[in-house]
Amino acid sequence: MNFANRAVPIVLAAVLIDTIGFGIVIPILPQLITDLGKVDLDQATRISGYLLGVYALTQFFAGPIIGNLSDRYGRRPVLIASMLTFAADYALMAFAPTLAWLFLGRAIAGVAGAIYGPASAVLADVTPPEGRAKVFGYIGAAFGLGFIIGPAIGGVLSGLGPRAPFMAAAALGLVNGVTMIFLMPESLSAENRRPFDWRSANVVGAFRPLFKSGEAGPLLLAWFFWLLASNVYPATWSFWSAARFGWDPAAIGWSLAFVGLVMASVQMFLTGPIITRLGERRSAVVGLASGMGAFLAYTVITAGWQAYAIFLISGLSALVFPAMNGLLSRLADASHQGALQGGIGSMGSVAAIIAPLLLTQALANGVEAGFPGAAFLLAGILAALALLIVVWKVLGRVQPD
Repeated sequence: MNFANRAVPIVLAAVLIDTIGFGIVIPILPQLITDLGKVDLDQATRISGYLLGVYALTQFFAGPIIGNLSDRYGRRPVLIASMLTFAADYALMAFAPTLAWLFLGRAIAGVAGAIYGPASAVLADVTPPEGRAKVFGYIGAAFGLGFIIGPAIGGVLSGLGPRAPFMAAAALGLVNGVTMIFLMPESLSAENRRPFDWRSANVVGAFRPLFKSGEAGPLLLAWFFWLLASNVYPATWSFWSAARFGWDPAAIGWSLAFVGLVMASVQMFLTGPIITRLGERRSAVVGLASGMGAFLAYTVITAGWQAYAIFLISGLSALVFPAMNGLLSRLADASHQGALQGGIGSMGSVAAIIAPLLLTQALANGVEAGFPGAAFLLAGILAALALLIVVWKVLGRVQPD
């Protein structure tokens, strides 16, 4: 097996396992928070927003640092350290006796979860610029598969108690970390490494090289709005579906697994052909329009089967990540790919700090007012803003694909 073929599957497995660890928790989160905090479901909804915010806050600071470390020391040691930290952290959360311990665990998980930066940088290292949107689709596919496997495992293991999914995630992380130690190749050549610079180890510094082109601003703004909108799923889905349809953890897990299946199928089988035919810019428009339509549809449905029908409509929103990331990756040279991907992860963390606070409050207030679709209405508005920016600014400014 050649160098690139060895690196890619191991990196994708790391992303898959990290996503499984995140998704495995979602179905049991309402039960775990209500048990540990001795609160009702409405209060647990608000607490979950703070819990996700802590995770995102630590990832915000860690993402650019880890991305810059991978530009200095290589991708391999950073990925190994992140995966082993992931395993240890989920083992810690399995025995969390209080909500405070759970918050600590999610903070550490945020650091380990910055794995997306160096993982995406590996794919950029081994792929020419014109092929990166397609391989970034593989990252999205791994993410989608993680949301098939993770929530499904979480739903099934919830029968063994709310701690069992954490132990399963810890075991998966340990296995992948050990595999990396023995099989993971280094993708960043010595001549493309650069000194670590604290001035670049933040979200502003990570994006600084991009702004020389004058094309990054609208892309980043549109992506940020999309990130805010797409956080409606991890932030509110478990609580919204429980309030709207009365779903239990198993039903929530299977619904998220179906979402992951649809998203992974799009990433694996449609992303390459669609981006090749439409180009990265138009593919981003298609993805944003699909997501916006789905969010708005959730505001009016009244039955669980309707949610499954909307999942099929929203599948093309999986195009947004590879298309937007491919466009941005073209604007950074080889020595800054780690910093760029870390910055992108950090921007996602900012969105994941703000979005749960906005969306969980919108959901809780909407339920109290008799409008449980309030969070999805807010997400639809944010997605519409992203779509408007891409159509108005990006299509005419970014160079042809």
